[in-house]
Amino acid sequence: MNKIGKILIVIALVVVVGIVVAIKQQGNNSASAPPVATSSNTGTIAENSGGNLKSSTVKKSLPKLVDLGAGKCIPCKMIAPILEEIKNEYKGKLGVEFIDVWKNPDEAKKYGIKMIPTQIFYDASGKELFRHEGFFSKEDILAKWKELGVDLTNSSAQLLTFERLTPAKVDNRPRDSICYMCDGDIEPKTLVTVGTDKGTVRLCSSHCYFIMYSCLTEDKTDFEKKVSVTDWATGKSVPATEAVFLYGQNETTGRPRVKAFADRADAVKEQQVAGGNILALEALQQKELSHRCGFCDRACYPQDAAEVIVEGGLRTWGCCSHCALGVAARTGKDIEVHEKDRLTDKEIIVKTFEGNIASLEPETAVAWFGQRKKPDGTWGSAGCFHQGFFASAENLKKWVKQNPFETGKLISIHQALADKMKLSPAQIQRACKIGECSPK
Repeated sequence: MNKIGKILIVIALVVVVGIVVAIKQQGNNSASAPPVATSSNTGTIAENSGGNLKSSTVKKSLPKLVDLGAGKCIPCKMIAPILEEIKNEYKGKLGVEFIDVWKNPDEAKKYGIKMIPTQIFYDASGKELFRHEGFFSKEDILAKWKELGVDLTNSSAQLLTFERLTPAKVDNRPRDSICYMCDGDIEPKTLVTVGTDKGTVRLCSSHCYFIMYSCLTEDKTDFEKKVSVTDWATGKSVPATEAVFLYGQNETTGRPRVKAFADRADAVKEQQVAGGNILALEALQQKELSHRCGFCDRACYPQDAAEVIVEGGLRTWGCCSHCALGVAARTGKDIEVHEKDRLTDKEIIVKTFEGNIASLEPETAVAWFGQRKKPDGTWGSAGCFHQGFFASAENLKKWVKQNPFETGKLISIHQALADKMKLSPAQIQRACKIGECSPK
């Protein structure tokens, strides 16, 4: 055999050995799928970035979001509808691709991912800008694109900008005719007053009194001695401790209806006409405080509140839409909120996952953040009675138009949850509390 022949044989052997080694390495890498993320993280660029996309796998004219996951992993299933929504909403401005690495294990190696789901952000040229591991909410995905300098603004996003910081109508109601708690009109026959060193607090009903009572931070020993109610029969004021109460319910809504009487005989007469049960103050208080907000602990009626289902099956309430979301922050668990559109009563369902919005029904649902200007010129929450969810921005605008005294702004439900998740344990403990009782 001549010298050239020997050289060719050696080269051929080297090639064969190389192919065998490569096949073994590929088999080893594809044998174990990347682990499923058990919690989301802050999302930093990984040490092994996986390189940039080849021109054949990305449209040069569009930035692209690639999500690597699996059809059956829980966080992957939670993010799937979000990706589909982004894909449809930003069609023509952003490419969105999902890769199932359990079905295509070679892709995990190609992209250098460590767990699923992993989202990788690419610019229009295919250059990797950022990657995130774990569940990623829509709000956070869009915020990240904005941070990366990619403008995804479109007409649908513009609909989500609305605010009214000046009332459409001047509130000329006499101060003593406005309820301290809910800002509603006070009906003379259901007026409740609380005497304090700073003046008299006037409330529209026994229920608003118990809401106030449930969130007071002062010593409540003998607090009921400060309270007077209005006799339904005569219209005169009577100490709450000396009154009896007719406790009934609205036939249509099931909402409790409370009437106070100085004379039990008058309560019996009214009972014969309207039905209900006659209760002493202590028994009424037990009923009124039996349902409390799962976030701020205020008394509430289930008929008025949002139902909250906490991971594990616990059911509680949110005295308002925003407090309902706050249950996720207080418990540290995933929740499902069932709330009604404040305009139409249409049901809105919100599900969270690891402190983020996982799904909305309907997807167009938004939140109203009721706000008021404080004496120092800054803005703060207008209170639980002035918050709400709406099935669409259009419904919210109609409601605001119907309520000329309301001030605030439209925010996404994603943002409403994010605001609650930022609260510290100490802030949550103080949420919605009232200090020493005093008139406005």
